[in-house]
Amino acid sequence: MKQIASACLLYVALSVAANAQDCPVAPDHSADVSAIIAQIQDAENEQAARVLSNQLWEFWTDAPDESAQAVLDRGMTRRNAWDLLGAIEDFDRLIAYCPSYAEGYNQRAFAHYLRQDFQSALPDLDRAIELSPNHVAAISGRALTLLGLQRIDEAREALSQALELNPWLSERHLMAPGGPLALPGEDI
Repeated sequence: MKQIASACLLYVALSVAANAQDCPVAPDHSADVSAIIAQIQDAENEQAARVLSNQLWEFWTDAPDESAQAVLDRGMTRRNAWDLLGAIEDFDRLIAYCPSYAEGYNQRAFAHYLRQDFQSALPDLDRAIELSPNHVAAISGRALTLLGLQRIDEAREALSQALELNPWLSERHLMAPGGPLALPGEDI
């Protein structure tokens, strides 16, 4: 029985590796993302920054090919309809097909976060950030996930990193006096 299980695991691993080789490299939007982040940092108000922030999603959700795009779009639609388990299945497929595409991990983390499965969300966020270091949404999502895990100091550090990239994030209120991530001694 162990030999059969081992053979099945090997087959699955080889299938995933073969599929991953079929996935093209995701478009490199790093220069565009950096330019928009610079504009956000110079924005005069939150509304202007929000318009710019929405442009970031156009780059982050630009999947490597049509197949990956279809799976990403379906997963996001399922997530928006609160079919979180179905969304996770789609994001699992996307990650198996395109393991170097950051948004697959970020979206799966978001579905886990919505399920309040913070333990499952955190490794996906870490991987998304590793693949896309200026992914402000993944970094702020990591802060919220760490807050959900009651890892306050780490959450504060992650949110500070996100706010360096986008000082207009709505999550900034979490660090205001009286907020759950306010510095000690800055409470009301």
